[in-house]
Amino acid sequence: MTTQETNQVKPLFALGKTVATPGALVVMQGMGISPLSLLSRHQQGDWGDLDDEDKAENEASLKENFRIFSSYNLTEKIKLWVITEADRSSTTILLPEEY
Repeated sequence: MTTQETNQVKPLFALGKTVATPGALVVMQGMGISPLSLLSRHQQGDWGDLDDEDKAENEASLKENFRIFSSYNLTEKIKLWVITEADRSSTTILLPEEY
């Protein structure tokens, strides 16, 4: 087994179809951020910059098949949201103002 194989973490849920809004794509490209890195963090339970209540809500959502929400502060003024729908049919990366 290679080191890469031993470091992989099993995803907590399916992402479904993955999409990003135009604004999110511009921000990620401009900052050199890979959409895959955000999707991986989200899918592995790294909810980013949420408070404890919202993190607990995501943990419950895993069990109850509700919507899952992550928020990543990229700078003091720029954040990206990642939202997986309750039916796990799709996941969207977006800016809050595009919601």
